[in-house]
Amino acid sequence: MGEELERLGAEVTLLERGHLRAELPGRRPPLLLSGHVDTVWPEGTLAEMPFRVEGGTAFGPGAYDMKAGLVVMVEGIRRAGDDRRALRVFLTADEEKGSPTGRPLLEQAAEGVAAAFVVEPPSPRGNLKTARKGLGRFTLRITGRAAHAGTNRAAGVSAVEELAHQTLALEALTDERTGTAVNVGVVSGGTAENVVAAEAEARIDVRVATKADRERVERALTELRPVNPEAELELGGGWTRPPLERSEGAAKLFARAREYGRELGLDLEEGASGGGSDGNLIGALGVPVLDGLGAQGAGAHSPDEHVELGSIPLRAELLARLLQDPGLS
Repeated sequence: MGEELERLGAEVTLLERGHLRAELPGRRPPLLLSGHVDTVWPEGTLAEMPFRVEGGTAFGPGAYDMKAGLVVMVEGIRRAGDDRRALRVFLTADEEKGSPTGRPLLEQAAEGVAAAFVVEPPSPRGNLKTARKGLGRFTLRITGRAAHAGTNRAAGVSAVEELAHQTLALEALTDERTGTAVNVGVVSGGTAENVVAAEAEARIDVRVATKADRERVERALTELRPVNPEAELELGGGWTRPPLERSEGAAKLFARAREYGRELGLDLEEGASGGGSDGNLIGALGVPVLDGLGAQGAGAHSPDEHVELGSIPLRAELLARLLQDPGLS
């Protein structure tokens, strides 16, 4: 990517841990282009799922999320030529892990930009995204007291039993009306069938649509108390991405994109996503964000991951017109 951007006249800086930042001159203030170069797939996956093209569809790990989006980015910049806004490009190398090392560098790159375009994949129908749920990853550890399950059960404090109670309390925080989802996805505990479990653990995924919902869930998590007073609870983890709430600025960006889409024969719709992206981090800084500008496809994070190659030129042209728009602010 660095070489491709340099061919377009960018000043490229390769940062620690594989992150990349690039600057291209143009009208100020600059626009931010955001994407990521990592995939969710472990090393060695290509041997089992080799890249292939069938007809007009490309299959392979990361094809949809989001190698094709990087192609859209480069081609969009090329098509925009020199008659465009100044551009700042930031590519994260650990987005699929929550951008733990990329986040502070991305936040620096977002300083002073007028707006941000994220080339993450759109919905399978091609919808752009002006909102995304925030994401939290938490761990609840429970400490009880071991005892023989047959001869001295009353002396024990079952961490597994306590975990069962806490799991129900956690799942009850889900609210379909507001889009809040709390999922206890992994549980573990105990050492043997005939031992009252001294330890148990739950790993929890939390999705929230608004800051208010995040505060509600966070308050509920910190207020968890053991049903058995002799059990001890320890909550770890935290929020990896704030919610990207639809803003007036994002709505204006989508309106411009829809107009350009019509000129290209694209019927673009506005949508939201239950998954997070680096757009969440940018939006939290008050920068208007339009996400989902990558190529169309489906099957992200699945063996059927694929991208429609015919969508790439149109999506690149859409991005180019946005980069040329003198009215974006």
